[in-house]
Amino acid sequence: MNFLEERIQKDGIVKEGNVLKVDAFLNHQMDIRLFRQMGEEWKRRFEGTHINKILTIEASGIGIACVASEYFDVPVVFAKKSKSINIDGGMYVAEVESFTHKCKNQVIVSKKFLGSDDHVLIIDDFLANGCALQGLISIVSQAGATLEGIGIAIEKGFQSGGRTIRNLGYRLESLAIVDGMDAATGRIDFRNNDENK
Repeated sequence: MNFLEERIQKDGIVKEGNVLKVDAFLNHQMDIRLFRQMGEEWKRRFEGTHINKILTIEASGIGIACVASEYFDVPVVFAKKSKSINIDGGMYVAEVESFTHKCKNQVIVSKKFLGSDDHVLIIDDFLANGCALQGLISIVSQAGATLEGIGIAIEKGFQSGGRTIRNLGYRLESLAIVDGMDAATGRIDFRNNDENK
């Protein structure tokens, strides 16, 4: 069991409807020491890969991506979920559906911050059905940038997102893959790291 799986086992809460609450350390209260371990692990996994930009999505991915960026020494760009008056010029736009919030949003990235010269690593906190991730992939594609890989903190392996993304040929590195959960008992089953993802 790796460091993130141990933390999920210790402080994660399983709720009805395949919801895994990790707000005590990941996406509400943030454990920066844990984020550093995650950044270090992604840096190890993507060693030798040319990455000059990290892309994430508002809001839960921002903290993780920022800490991870210290290990890659690259800027972070985050897709915004609403258009603000201070975004000027052209924008890349994609529609994403949130598994957690059960709603659709348009996400935007200014063309000033992502272009055809960029080699992108996408980082996010969760992967369930893959809609948010496909929106970010679309933005990378619209920019003509190269997607070098995807780093996910927690993947719900029993949902279709990870399989879909891998079948599309993208390199996906999830630090913890949950293969099953039981709200009645609180049990969380993780995929063996040696298994083919």
